[in-house]
Amino acid sequence: MKPTLNLTHTLRMEKPIYGGECLARAESESKRGKTVFVPLTLPGETVTAHVTEERRSFAKAEVDQILTASVDRVQPKCPHFGSCGGCHYQHAGYPAQKNLKQQILRETLTRAGVALPPEIGLLSAEPWAYRNRIRLGLNSAQEFGYRGRRSHSIVPIRECPIAAPRLMEAAAQIARFLKDHPSPSPISEFELFTNHDQSQLLITLFSQKASQKEAPAWLDAVSAALSPHPTGLRIQYSDGSLNPQILAISGGSSLTYTAAGIDYRVDHGAFFQVNRWLIDDFTTLIAASHSGKLAWDLFAGVGLFARQLAQSFEEVLAIESAPASFPALEHNLQNTNSRSFGLSTLDFLRRNREEREPGPDLIVLDPPRTGLGEETTSLLNAIHAPVMVYVSCDPATLARDLHALTSERYKIDSIILVDMFPQTFHLETVVRLSRI
Repeated sequence: MKPTLNLTHTLRMEKPIYGGECLARAESESKRGKTVFVPLTLPGETVTAHVTEERRSFAKAEVDQILTASVDRVQPKCPHFGSCGGCHYQHAGYPAQKNLKQQILRETLTRAGVALPPEIGLLSAEPWAYRNRIRLGLNSAQEFGYRGRRSHSIVPIRECPIAAPRLMEAAAQIARFLKDHPSPSPISEFELFTNHDQSQLLITLFSQKASQKEAPAWLDAVSAALSPHPTGLRIQYSDGSLNPQILAISGGSSLTYTAAGIDYRVDHGAFFQVNRWLIDDFTTLIAASHSGKLAWDLFAGVGLFARQLAQSFEEVLAIESAPASFPALEHNLQNTNSRSFGLSTLDFLRRNREEREPGPDLIVLDPPRTGLGEETTSLLNAIHAPVMVYVSCDPATLARDLHALTSERYKIDSIILVDMFPQTFHLETVVRLSRI
């Protein structure tokens, strides 16, 4: 439905919604009772806002004025907040952010019919300069930035207070170099990843036009211009396919990331947890209190959990299908009592159903945002593992999967919200389930 442009409402914000908005009810005669979602607001505030999008059952609006501010409202730390789409909660003090996320998580799970423990625990750390990986776009003027909050255009930035300082230093150097030395393969985006102490840096430059002949020499020039020199640099031609073409590599293809006392190899493009302040405690939370004969680490990535579990289990099976992660997984599990398998979790579970391998004492699950799904939860229920630990980055798919798991074989022992992404609406959840 076409929005009624410039229609202004006075709204009292009721509660937070996953995605960074708050919910209110319109009180005008024509819209009375209609749900309105408004970003950059907090529960209890009264605002005036104009409609930007209208549907049959809800509307979206943008704030014009804060009439009554929440006691939790603070001055955003970043000058780009509001136009940049990277953060959603910088207008809220950090204690309030954590409370909002706990409220959202509890409501999402309850609405799905999941029986919750009395309390949802919390694991958090320093809320600034935490990101070890960022991805930035370039506009036509070779200015770098994030996508806008209300558009896909690049919002140029001068700083990013949630990113590790080394990343922003390198981003500024890359942008300066690109202005003076145009790439034979025009660069549209670049990703930067640093290790635990910012001593190593991997950079991936993304191009939409391939020029493999000239790329290697140009990439060496980029590397020489950066100070300190990055550990590894590459140009990747990305056309949206699952197998992008690597045009050139300069330096190494991986860095060493120390987490909870163990050194991990992490390759270009491999998944790794993003919060450098929380990785140690997060890894310990997943692995430290478990032991036994056999553990399965499904969606294992580069082996962050599997390597830790190998210290307390007689054997660990680690399952990972992503080509960017599996070589590092194999490397990180060398000389341990672990085996790695380069296939999807669903294929592994299907095979296990046919071959009936010995059942595990523990299953660790860390799926992507899409969660597990119906067939995977059904196969997991049939295995009867005594304990499962589910690590989720999306409360909606977590709620769906927990409902399936707890409706048949399991009960929830504990739920811990891990604030892996301060200043944003994203949240991580760790759920421990035990067999009934």
